[in-house]
Amino acid sequence: MAVKIRLARAGAKKKPFYQVVVADERARRDGRFIANVGTYDPNQNPAACRIDETATLDWLGKGAQPTDTVKQLLKKEGIWAKFVTAA
Repeated sequence: MAVKIRLARAGAKKKPFYQVVVADERARRDGRFIANVGTYDPNQNPAACRIDETATLDWLGKGAQPTDTVKQLLKKEGIWAKFVTAA
């Protein structure tokens, strides 16, 4: 089972809000997920991003692969650098 860290869309039409979730790659975008590790709100200025650092580092250590967008968010928050130096 391949596990991905990706965004699940929520919110109203034209006002997206995303949850950063850990999910099986075969699951639907907004479907079943294993864990919720954060949120991302692009509607705020600047965009609000809250990611649970310990949970995310734990899942990355277990082999979960982030999508390109989530990887950029992790770099912005400084979590990706901690993962790379720990590995």
